Amino acid sequence: MRDLMLGYSRCIAKRMIVGEGMNKPYSSHLRSGKDIQTSHEAVRAGFVALALEKNRQASPYVEEARVLKVLVEKARKPADLVKIKGIESGLLTAAGISEKAKAYLLAEDKQDAIQNLIDKHLEPAGGRFVEELVFRFRLAHAEALGGSMRNIGGVLAERKFVRILISTFKVAGISYEWLHNETCQWCSAGENDADIELFVKGISWQIGDNARTLLMNISTPIVGNNIDLCLFDVAPKAFAEKKTGNKLISEAVHYLALGELKGGIDPAGADEHWKTARTALTRIRESFKKAGCCPATFFIGAAIEKKMAAEIWNLLKKGTLSNAANLNSESQMVSISKWLLSL
Repeated sequence: MRDLMLGYSRCIAKRMIVGEGMNKPYSSHLRSGKDIQTSHEAVRAGFVALALEKNRQASPYVEEARVLKVLVEKARKPADLVKIKGIESGLLTAAGISEKAKAYLLAEDKQDAIQNLIDKHLEPAGGRFVEELVFRFRLAHAEALGGSMRNIGGVLAERKFVRILISTFKVAGISYEWLHNETCQWCSAGENDADIELFVKGISWQIGDNARTLLMNISTPIVGNNIDLCLFDVAPKAFAEKKTGNKLISEAVHYLALGELKGGIDPAGADEHWKTARTALTRIRESFKKAGCCPATFFIGAAIEKKMAAEIWNLLKKGTLSNAANLNSESQMVSISKWLLSL
């Protein structure tokens, strides 16, 4: 009990040092629940952004289909396809074999799959077998693309959040480092930081003598779930060593703020996204309270409907939620970015 009270005192002292709890940070960009609602124009722009991203990600598949078409046009009949070198992978894709499944198939399994494609689908197509093959190839890739696009709203939301946060750093003249999501290496920010939001897993900066590190999509042992955004009072080097990093993530006292980021723009799914986020935020507060700490909590959403906005506003006024912003509002996103920098 004594250790719990000591931990709680440390957390309260830390919040007073960084200014959390001394004012209402959301008041600088929100005057009512209506301010956080998503406008019709923002919904429309969000759907356009999704369509553009789908087209961008589909471009390689379209080009692959064109190349396959050129190569298979050499065949006079479907049976000739097996004689053409360099198209086996394309034939397997058209046969419905995923990239993951290809790695597990034996040579004879691949031959059987291709022969089945020829016998059941290409031969019946007659003289239009090339068109049939390319169509099935594109259909298989469309299904794969559809799977990867299910969380594209969340991906675009992360990119937008990171870009605004980085821009806030640069305007304020604050240097930062960023964690590459593929190499897991911390990189110094260069003068040309174009497109780094595509690869960012975390960002770190210094405020006076205080180090700050924000990590995205990490599993927190304290809560037992994955959290979208976690701000720590720890330098990035501390996370470099796996053993030390895991220990820091397990210690509640190092968390300054935790947030949920929901990028889905479809109004029909807004309420469901908010229910998920609300449950996660409640679990965060309860788990950290048991650990003797009370870090700030915040919510950023792309689709925020009227009823949802009213509920968020009430949570803000009660102090249950520390801050919130609509992802589509630049002024709100800049404000919440400045708030994170101030913690």
